Amino acid sequence: MTAPIDTDFDEWLAATHGELGDFTMLFVLMRITETTVEPLRGAWLHVVGDETRWPEMTALFAGAGVSWSAAVFYRAGREGLVPDAEARARLNALTRKLHEDRTLIRDGEFFNAEGLRLRLEDQPAH
Repeated sequence: MTAPIDTDFDEWLAATHGELGDFTMLFVLMRITETTVEPLRGAWLHVVGDETRWPEMTALFAGAGVSWSAAVFYRAGREGLVPDAEARARLNALTRKLHEDRTLIRDGEFFNAEGLRLRLEDQPAH
């Protein structure tokens, strides 16, 4: 039995799994302030089936031990599931790049703490 879809994240995950089958996703917890978006901690998860829902993800995030306000998700690769060592290497590369260029958030799926979709917009020049 498929879990109910209650958030934008749930909808995205079910649709992505429906399109790709099992896959590995990378995610980075973010802190949003009035003027910045700061990467905090990241990890990966092998998505096997489409049962994972936002409450399970937030329970997982609690283990990170940081105060977060959003999360951005990426497929680890086109090949679907990737080995842990490869997921770790890709996550490390991604987090380095995110620290240098926050616009990379636009390449992922960005959700707030309630699992609702966010969009990164440019700050107007002063």
